[in-house]
Amino acid sequence: MTPPVRPPLPLALTVGEPSGVGPDVALAAFRDRGALELPPFAIFADPEMLRARAARLGLDIAIAEISAFDEAARTFRSALPVMPLVNRHAEAPGRLDPANALGTVEAIDRAVRAALTGECGGIVTAPIDKKALYDGGFRHPGHTEYLADLCATIEGGAFTPVMLLTGPELSCVPVTIHIPLAEVPKRLTTELIVETARIVSREMRTRLGLPAPRLALAGLNPHAGERGAMGLEDEEVVRPAVEALRLEGIDAAGPLPADTMFNPRARRTYDVALCMYHDQALIPAKTLAFDETVNVTLGLPIVRTSPDHGTASTLAGTGEALPDSMIAAIRLAGRMSATEAGVAAAAAA
Repeated sequence: MTPPVRPPLPLALTVGEPSGVGPDVALAAFRDRGALELPPFAIFADPEMLRARAARLGLDIAIAEISAFDEAARTFRSALPVMPLVNRHAEAPGRLDPANALGTVEAIDRAVRAALTGECGGIVTAPIDKKALYDGGFRHPGHTEYLADLCATIEGGAFTPVMLLTGPELSCVPVTIHIPLAEVPKRLTTELIVETARIVSREMRTRLGLPAPRLALAGLNPHAGERGAMGLEDEEVVRPAVEALRLEGIDAAGPLPADTMFNPRARRTYDVALCMYHDQALIPAKTLAFDETVNVTLGLPIVRTSPDHGTASTLAGTGEALPDSMIAAIRLAGRMSATEAGVAAAAAA
């Protein structure tokens, strides 16, 4: 007998920095949920802050406080399901307050735990302001690294977070992430490139439904080093990684000159570009589709997506913030969660 198909689990959103546009774009996504056929979600947030922000934006949205995710799907039809925070958030668009840091981190912590325990299908995180969190005692380089440490603390073991920026025209991965440019050659190793590529190849299949992903690896130096004339890293670090990946059966090409691998014709030859440092990946991804690109964290035991923009505090509360990237992040998280569940069910059959 074929087992009954279980409805997809709702997603968990986090409110992010409350003085930024996280509340705005989450509210706008809920407003347009029907027309866009978005999967159900609940948001970890201060309900009073959300009500005040909705009123400021002129949005007639009902806020329903819930205590468990099994209430989210039925509530979602008529009201925005909110998992109330213990630590309150002030509704003050554009004004950072270190006192908000506890609530911002609480939202992330609780969303991750809900995903790890199977209460929700994945998490979608609104942007955080690292300066505000640092002032409140936060000590991680960024959102991505914190999620990996949190999963490791709860689950045990260690996880290698991989940042994927994916949009309608380009998917990019920076092998090194939030470090100064001067540190990149010191941190970049063949082993790191290979590990990153393995994670990308695996999760493009298991979570993004691409059966045979093609990876293109950028060179670190101009013109991919000109065979050693402009730095040895491409020949001594990147090329050995490509060769090792090919021996494992992963479709990998490179090192490729980064100044020519993002034109339309070149993009048709690969599915994901692996770049050697943060801006080498994020500049082309955000230039091609700033409003539609999604930040995905691979390498974690949970699905996590996020808009590709920052807190944009000057737009908070004005109604001018576009929700497109948040909507794309919600849609993609739902698809990834469903794909992962389908792959797991097929493997168990």
